[in-house]
Amino acid sequence: MADAVPFLPYGRQAIDSDDIDAVAEVLRGDMLTSGPAVDAFETAFANLTDARHAVVCANGTAGLHMAVRALGLGPGDRIIVPTITFLATANAVVFEGAEVVFADVDPDTALLTPETFGQALHRGGPSVKAVFPVHMAGQPADMAGIFQIARDHNLKVVEDSCHAIGGTYDAENDEAVSIGACRHGEMSVFSLHPVKTVTMGEGGVVTTNDDALAHRLRLARNHGMVRDSGLFANAELAFAPSGDANPWYYEMAEPGYNYRASDIQCALGKSQLTKLDRFVARRRELVARYDDLFAAAKCEYIRPLARRLGCRPGWHLYVALIDFAAVGRDRAQVMNNLREQGIGTQVHYLPVHLQPYYRNLQPDLDLPGAWNYYQRCLSLPLFPAMTDGDVDRVVETLLNVLRGAGA
Repeated sequence: MADAVPFLPYGRQAIDSDDIDAVAEVLRGDMLTSGPAVDAFETAFANLTDARHAVVCANGTAGLHMAVRALGLGPGDRIIVPTITFLATANAVVFEGAEVVFADVDPDTALLTPETFGQALHRGGPSVKAVFPVHMAGQPADMAGIFQIARDHNLKVVEDSCHAIGGTYDAENDEAVSIGACRHGEMSVFSLHPVKTVTMGEGGVVTTNDDALAHRLRLARNHGMVRDSGLFANAELAFAPSGDANPWYYEMAEPGYNYRASDIQCALGKSQLTKLDRFVARRRELVARYDDLFAAAKCEYIRPLARRLGCRPGWHLYVALIDFAAVGRDRAQVMNNLREQGIGTQVHYLPVHLQPYYRNLQPDLDLPGAWNYYQRCLSLPLFPAMTDGDVDRVVETLLNVLRGAGA
């Protein structure tokens, strides 16, 4: 690879001078954590997603754990999770002692469907209390269909929206619903990791329209502590003879965690949110260019993820589905060849039910749709700073690598 050719990772943050200025302003101030930047970010995020509450936290994993805890789920309960997702979606269930029921996915979208949800519900039985649909690669699952089944069985719904900030889908009346508005569920969880559409460095957010859930999310985030005098249980310790709350006093309503996000992170996050529309629009342009180039190449062994109608995804990943067996190439070999030519790729994801921990618990579980998807998936570079020429280079190089094996 020539030195002049830049390396293209599969994902990368876009940080501008105004982001740096926002962080520097906090560093010059008095509050580095638990200060005004946290409240300002939460307000901006709630407004952006059309949610009543946005609760910021350390990362998306923390957000998923907080959601499980806020619902009061634990030992004896089961939660349905699609097997094509990052480890955190399933692990958050295990953290609270509940059991994961893995669901299959559509092999061409990698999404939980009402059908695969119903199959998992049948396997899970009456102990199933919730479902965590995943908006894979940024494309939303069929939330109206999943929500209807969930309500018919009195199940809670938490959207894993860690890939999907900035996306929308059509409701029954063709109204565009923002991902995170919680129109079809109790909570929605986001990640603001550097490879995501906007970043806080590390960070997560949980949105909800339920005041009680928002309160429980904040308890889980901050050691279970409350400082609201109206919630104090021990009046003798809480209040001075005057009747005023003692200024030092707080209570622990239940054990919690330190899942807070700092003002430094939130200042960066709020600055990034102002660019969300631009970032999402550019990602959509790049995805469309990939689609057009692959269609023009007329290569029967490569195609993009299938698209759901009525969606405007906030694309996080560009996943190409490649029939590696048909072209006679091992996927790892293809990835190494691409890397040698300056193109980074990744596999999202190995089905979680095949991870050793979960495989030991459910050794006979067979989810053919997920396996079909996994055998073909390859995530190609996608981030806003890419040029059209970068996409052309990725597609041309990938086709050449495959054709080198006689495809």
